[in-house]
Amino acid sequence: MELLWLWIPVLGSLVLAEVLWTLPIDQDQWPRPEDVELAQGYLTRFYNLSPRGRASGRRIRSTSSTVEQKIREMQTFFGLRETGDLDPTTLHVMKEPRCGVPDVENFSFYPGKPKWKNHTITYMIAKYTPDMKREDVEQAFRSALKLWSDAAPLRFIQVKHGKADIVFSFARRTHGDFFPFDGPRGVLAHAFQPGQGTGGDVHFDEDETWTAGRQGYSLFAVAAHELGHSLGLTHSRDPSAVMYPNYRYQSGAQYALAKDDVLGIQTLYGKETRKVETQPAPKKCDPNFSFDAAVMIENEIVFFKNRYMWMRTMQTTYWNRLRESHSSTYLPSISSHVDAAYDIPAKGVAYIFTGHKYWVVRELKMKSHAGSIYEYGFSSQVRQVDAAVHISESGKTVFFTGEVYYRYDERRRRMDAGFPRLIQTDWPGIPRRVDAAFKLDGSIFLFSGTQSYQYDFRQNRVVKIISANSWLGC
Repeated sequence: MELLWLWIPVLGSLVLAEVLWTLPIDQDQWPRPEDVELAQGYLTRFYNLSPRGRASGRRIRSTSSTVEQKIREMQTFFGLRETGDLDPTTLHVMKEPRCGVPDVENFSFYPGKPKWKNHTITYMIAKYTPDMKREDVEQAFRSALKLWSDAAPLRFIQVKHGKADIVFSFARRTHGDFFPFDGPRGVLAHAFQPGQGTGGDVHFDEDETWTAGRQGYSLFAVAAHELGHSLGLTHSRDPSAVMYPNYRYQSGAQYALAKDDVLGIQTLYGKETRKVETQPAPKKCDPNFSFDAAVMIENEIVFFKNRYMWMRTMQTTYWNRLRESHSSTYLPSISSHVDAAYDIPAKGVAYIFTGHKYWVVRELKMKSHAGSIYEYGFSSQVRQVDAAVHISESGKTVFFTGEVYYRYDERRRRMDAGFPRLIQTDWPGIPRRVDAAFKLDGSIFLFSGTQSYQYDFRQNRVVKIISANSWLGC
């Protein structure tokens, strides 16, 4: 295995040289050479591509179409359109930070689906990261372990000396296990199957910036994922699952096992006698409550928080009626945390955004189909949309992301020139970040933190500010 692993970079370099020689002169029409190299390495590492494949033009393929098949396999796994091509959406997903464990089984990870025989499992922190306080590192690992022990009859005990089943450590580049790290971004961490020696161990890339919050990479979020591997789980195709391979930040309050995670861990270890709470219901009248998204669907104002939704009817007779439910009840195709949403009343359609995907919703409780946010023309630097609202008078949709906003022409199906622009420059009275937005009776309602801002877009000013959860009767 060691010899094969050492030869892969050499063979890959020879292949790449041939690839670049065959590219056409007008390379603007094709993936850049570095994109071809990245894709080839990605497919080799995560989809068992033989390094003898060839690349040509927009397609990477071998004489037996093995590489095109591997691209399709990767696109299928991530729910992308199966083209077999290195299209921008496929390349963007390949560039996202992720786990180093393959998405398909190979010779070195998880043969025979092993598990720990003893349900009391010991762990040790062999090396800490200087990015965080030691107590914060330990708390991140305890929280990640609890996520799994709440779902299955497992008990984790920390030991300070001797041997442990699971050993956590931080390392850079080559670190003794034949799976070297690649520097900032790219692979964030990897873990090994249950077993002797390095079995169960979790390695984190020290070239990343580790944190207990939103900046850098959340150690808790990455550890929760890697521990799934340490317990014997492979990757999930469900974007809402902890075992989804690509990194996505969520706070501890939002983080919960998806049904796929719970089914996987309970298949290996059985059910925990205590009830598993896959997602706690948000406390809507908490003074610190804020929304994730808001939208109009079928004469209902729909508000989202974590994986819950509230629906307030627009009919005067039932204005005070408020329904609450897990979002999957009314949006069965969407199991992920909702980031943003907007509706186009003239079309009778709403668009729901989750990470780099959007979903087209025409009717509650009906299946919806997905697309990529990059179809709108966002750059690859945009990882998700924070809020969105459609202004029917102009035919434009406004997308808020970070401290800037974009304007999209729905008729021409393209972004307007001159964007993005700063929110605080063009939206006086609105904070620099927007969490949710919707349009109602000639006003745009923008939510930032705990506040709701009624914005008159004709006068270009805020006319009223109330608490966000006032919309929920609080």
